[in-house]
Amino acid sequence: MDAILLQILNGLDKGSAYALIALGLTLIFGTLGVVNFAHGALFMIGAFCAVTLQRVLNLSFETIDETQKDFLGNPLKVKTPYVEAWFGPEAGAWIIDWAVPLALVIAIPIMLLVGYVMERGLIKHFYKRPHADQILVTFGLAIVMQEIVKYFFGANPIQTPPPDALNGVANVGMLIGMDIVYPVWRIVYFCFATLIIGGIFAFLQFTTFGMVVRAGMADRETVGLLGINIDRRFTIMFGIAAAVAGLAGVMYGPINPPNYHMGMDFLVLSFVVVVVGGMGSLPGAVLAGFLLGILESFASTTWATTTIPGINQIIIYLVAIIVLLTRPRGLMGRKGVMEE
Repeated sequence: MDAILLQILNGLDKGSAYALIALGLTLIFGTLGVVNFAHGALFMIGAFCAVTLQRVLNLSFETIDETQKDFLGNPLKVKTPYVEAWFGPEAGAWIIDWAVPLALVIAIPIMLLVGYVMERGLIKHFYKRPHADQILVTFGLAIVMQEIVKYFFGANPIQTPPPDALNGVANVGMLIGMDIVYPVWRIVYFCFATLIIGGIFAFLQFTTFGMVVRAGMADRETVGLLGINIDRRFTIMFGIAAAVAGLAGVMYGPINPPNYHMGMDFLVLSFVVVVVGGMGSLPGAVLAGFLLGILESFASTTWATTTIPGINQIIIYLVAIIVLLTRPRGLMGRKGVMEE
């Protein structure tokens, strides 16, 4: 029972990343009808926002410390981060320690801007083009962004540790009388993903802006005839989708050290999640993300990989094939979508 609950937690952890990326993909497809293969790159850019902030906060200057001597008796040169000099040793150390959560603050405007520039500068020219054209141009854009990151940050993964207070393990099984320990940051990531997903659904469900967007997703022409500038709202939704992917990347850095190809690693799986959940279905994307994350977690157990070698690498694709053969529109897709 302990092992089963542990695999469920692992699945929810990975499923959180799938669900967040798939949610952004579905927002873009549902509003603009664009298959955005650059969405994984937005996830990567978010992760490198945390890397950048961490490096900026660790910028330091050298001072001579007369209290410390080398073996020859000479005073040592000590590096002091600028933030510690400006805010004091304790406050400065706290800011550096909490670099990853603080990166959320700078990632939001950066990702909104990146999303806006992408949509206005490139994506809008491919609204009425075939999906194959959209895939080619956005995939090319993803490769360009990937190579830019590789040029500035290198090809090796970069460690972005979580705050010390959240870097341990918690006994999550204590509440039900079991001894199950799990990394605190992974629990934080799941809670963060749940909060973002709930916020997006609440925004679409309970705000006037969200209601207009949902109406536009259902019947764009009619909403336009009412004198509403639905294109502008859809552009904003593209920026929000980019921000969701970026925030997911920021918080995922301590789990999987950022590298230039991490976006591609998640992109294909996230598209499978979207297809399984149903193209254009936001609840379907979230449901499929968590379900496939849990399924992949169980397929990665020793028993499963020993019984069927490599099953952990193909299980998601097998599920996608079965779903497409039996229910082409996905688990919660609208009738007629992908059924022609």
